[in-house]
Amino acid sequence: MLKKRWAAAAAAAAGLVLLTACGSGGSSGSSGGAITLGFAQVGAESGWRTANTKSIQDSAKTAGIELKFSDAQQKQENQISAIRSYIQQKVKVIAFSPVVESGWDTVLKEAKTANIPVILTDRAIDSPDKTLYKTFLGSDFIAEGKKAGEWLTKEYGSATGQVNIVELQGTTGSAPANDRKKGFADVIAADPKYKIVASQTGEFTRAKGKEVMEAFLKSQPKIDVLYAHNDDMALGAIEAIEAAGKVPGKDIKIVSVDGVKDALTALADGKINHVVECNPLLGPQLMDLVKKVAAGESVPERIETQETEFDQASAKAALPQRQY
Repeated sequence: MLKKRWAAAAAAAAGLVLLTACGSGGSSGSSGGAITLGFAQVGAESGWRTANTKSIQDSAKTAGIELKFSDAQQKQENQISAIRSYIQQKVKVIAFSPVVESGWDTVLKEAKTANIPVILTDRAIDSPDKTLYKTFLGSDFIAEGKKAGEWLTKEYGSATGQVNIVELQGTTGSAPANDRKKGFADVIAADPKYKIVASQTGEFTRAKGKEVMEAFLKSQPKIDVLYAHNDDMALGAIEAIEAAGKVPGKDIKIVSVDGVKDALTALADGKINHVVECNPLLGPQLMDLVKKVAAGESVPERIETQETEFDQASAKAALPQRQY
């Protein structure tokens, strides 16, 4: 169902691209005074990303910003090609959510040379040259990992034996995977009874999360807790746990990050035990930043999104109004 919804969103994005006037003239990056934004999205790997894409597309339309949209299908080379295309098209602003943290300096220097400002959304890069982008809008992934770790240490604070944890990591080399791992590890390191017995990437997808969890269940005789870097991997893992004859949320407790509707439903049903929110609805804030940057206004170097956490009761309360 998510794939179908994203396909529709992608079609809408394609329509926006086709409708964008190409005779904007010079380096104005606009047609009839409208700002043209080139946005290079990671892909459609999760329910979170689907909601993020829709938020950006809807917000651009509401703000009167002409959107040129591309889906990188989780490949850095596709994003770099898209950014170079936006430079050639002389858009007014470029924004993107980087697939991985490293390897962006060359293409961003090209954008800087062309006097096209760049905004990072959702994920950061590790470049030491902070002049290559105007601002970074997104979550504090280390804090999210810490919240997951803090829930775990409270849940198992009175446990006397070893607590065996398996970890489903996000895309290798990506900022959320690196930081959510670090934040979680920093918290549980304070007590040696917490041990990560297996950790592997599930690529932020439901299918891969299921596949890796199946392997964990075969290789690990005792698993107490699953820590998943995103909800889609946790939902895939639930399928594997149930197929193995175990009860998710009881036999194996689960903590994950994102807060998509499917995960909150699983939390309300007791199949997930705790969810740390990562808000995907960045569109309105992004369009506000695009307008300011296009006008030459100064903006903060770092803008964090506001987020919360969910237990079973708060998940039930949030579900009726959940947008994604």
